[in-house]
Amino acid sequence: MDLFRKKSIQQLIQDVGQKDVNLKKELGAFDLSMLGIGAIIGTGIFVLTGVVAAEHAGPAIILSFILSGLACVFAALCYAEFASTVPVSGSAYTYSYATFGEIIAWILGWDLILEYGLASSAVASGWSGYFQGLLAGFGIHFPKAITSAYNPANGTYIDVPAILIVFIITMLLTQGVKKSARLNTIMVIIKLAVVVLFIAVGVWYVKPGNWTPFMPFGFSGVTTGAATVFFAYIGFDAVSTAAEEVKNPQKNMPIGIIASLLVCTVLYIIVSAILTGIVPYQQLGVKNPVAFALNYIHQDWVAGFISLGAIAGITTVLLVMIYGQTRLFYAISRDGLLPKVFSRVDKKKQTPMINSWITCILVSIFAGLVPLGRLAELVNIGTLFAFMTVSIGILYLRKNKQTPKTGFRVPFVPYIPILAFLFCGYLALQLPSLSWISFAVWLIIGLFVYFGYGRRHSSLNDKAKRMKKVS
Repeated sequence: MDLFRKKSIQQLIQDVGQKDVNLKKELGAFDLSMLGIGAIIGTGIFVLTGVVAAEHAGPAIILSFILSGLACVFAALCYAEFASTVPVSGSAYTYSYATFGEIIAWILGWDLILEYGLASSAVASGWSGYFQGLLAGFGIHFPKAITSAYNPANGTYIDVPAILIVFIITMLLTQGVKKSARLNTIMVIIKLAVVVLFIAVGVWYVKPGNWTPFMPFGFSGVTTGAATVFFAYIGFDAVSTAAEEVKNPQKNMPIGIIASLLVCTVLYIIVSAILTGIVPYQQLGVKNPVAFALNYIHQDWVAGFISLGAIAGITTVLLVMIYGQTRLFYAISRDGLLPKVFSRVDKKKQTPMINSWITCILVSIFAGLVPLGRLAELVNIGTLFAFMTVSIGILYLRKNKQTPKTGFRVPFVPYIPILAFLFCGYLALQLPSLSWISFAVWLIIGLFVYFGYGRRHSSLNDKAKRMKKVS
C-alpha cells in the first residue's frame, strides 16, 4: 500500500545533501537552548498562571506545572533521540516519515501546521495587547477600530499591531538564522532577568497562609489546570525544526531540547509558588497576573519592567514559532507533498525566502482578523497528538533496530516512551469536546489536500515511477 511508503533515515539525510542550495549550519548548543527558552517562556508564564490558579487549581497550580512538565520531559527525551538520529528539518513530521510512512507523516505535518500557525497568531495577538498596554502607560492610544480582531459589536475590526509584529519578525528571519538567533538570545536574557527580578522582589512578600487551602478545587482541578498550562511548555519541539542549521546535531540537539525544558520547568514552579503566596488565588483571574501581583504589594516600579519583559518574552516566542512553521513547510515541500515554492532557498541569504513571506501573510490574516478565544486549547491538542506519535515512534525504531549506536538514546525504553504517551493522552482527554471536533475537521481538510495534491506529487511517487520505467 503506497500510503505507508517510507523514507529510510539514510535516505532522509541523503536528500538534504542533494539540494543545490542548503540551509546554512550556524547554530550550537547554546543557541539551541536559547531558542528553546525563547519559545517556551512567554504567554504561559505571563498570562496563563493567574487564570489557572483562580479558576482550576488554586495554590496547587505548582502541581499542575509539575504534571505538565513531566509529560513534556518524557516527550522531550523521545524528541532528543529522534533529533540526534534524524538531523533533518521538519521535527515530528520527518521522524514519522522514517517510522510510520507517508500518510501518517502527512497527518502529523498537517497537525503541526495547525500548531505553529495558530500559536504564532495567538502569540501575535497577545503581543499586541501587552504592547498597547505599555504605550497606554505613556498616554499613547491607537484608534479603537485597529486595536483588536474583527468584532463589530465591540467596535474593533482589525488588529494592526499584531500584523505589524508578524511582518517585522519575518523580515528578520529572512536575513539568516544566525542574526535571528542573536536577537533571540538578547531578548531571552532580558526575559530571564525580568523573571528573576520578580522572584527576588516577590519572595519577601509571600504569606504562607495564602497557600491554604492548597487544593481548593480537588485533584480534578489540578489535572484540568495541567492540561491548560501545557500551553506554557509548547515550544521545545520547535528546537527540533532547526536540525539542518545545527553544527554537530547529534550532540547539540539533545542538549538544546533538554536544557531549555529543565530551566523553564524550574522557573515556572518557583514563579507560581511566589504568585499564589503573594496574592490570594481567588484574585488572580487577570490578564497580567505577574504585574498585578507586584502592584498588589505596591512594587509598581518592578511592574513596569515586567511589562517590558513580557513583550520581549512574547516576541521571542513569536520568532521561534514562525521560524518553526517556515522550516516545517520547507521539509514537507521538499518531499513533494506541498508545492515546490515552499522549499526554494535564497542563494545569498540561505533561507527559504518565499516560504517565509507566505507564512507571514497567513499568520497575519489569523492574527489580525480572527478573535482568538479558544486558540490555546486547539494548539494544545495538536501538540499533544504530535508528542504521542513521537513517543510511539521511539518504540518502533528500537523494535526494528533502526537507531544508530552513536548520538543520544532515551534511557529506560520502553518505560519512558510509554509514560510520555500516557501522560500526553491523559492531558488531551482533559480538553473540551469543541477542541476535538475542530481538530477532526482540520485533519479531514488535510486528507483532502493529501489525496488531491500530495500523493501524486510526492518525491517517493516520482521515484516509484522511475523504477517502473527501468524495470
